[in-house]
Amino acid sequence: MDLKKTGSFFKQLRNEKGLTQEQLAEHFGVSGRTVSRWETGSNMPDLDVLIEMADFYEVDLRELLDGERKSERMNKELEETVLKVADYSNDEKLRIMRRMHVICWLGVVSFIVYMALEIMGLADSGVTEDIASFCLGLDFGILLVSVLYTSRHMSRIRAFKKKLLGRG
Repeated sequence: MDLKKTGSFFKQLRNEKGLTQEQLAEHFGVSGRTVSRWETGSNMPDLDVLIEMADFYEVDLRELLDGERKSERMNKELEETVLKVADYSNDEKLRIMRRMHVICWLGVVSFIVYMALEIMGLADSGVTEDIASFCLGLDFGILLVSVLYTSRHMSRIRAFKKKLLGRG
């Protein structure tokens, strides 16, 4: 896939509609800078945005990806399959975001408990010292998990985990 050619095609389609990059960005809910990156070929839209673009510009998804118009139309079954893949991708992102949301709230509650113990002067004595230490450790662990989840290294970790468990 030639990203420069695809980007030029995106720009051509936008110009045919008579839109600025900012207007297009507003339509798709992204920044103008993102549209600029698409058009220069330095970045590609997510699959769900590509499907929306194909509908918006009234072209096939293949045409968008190839960076040129085709005379034949994408068959309906292929289009439905691509839509299902996009839905699955969105569901997966939503599931991960929900998980991250729960983990982050756990970190917030743990931090509040630690701060309450610290303010009351109980973080350095007896059983409450253990609770305070646990809360700090939990917060640090949640911070590490958050960094991993938001990094591109998470896919490598998942692949390694599948390989270890014999699923990959």
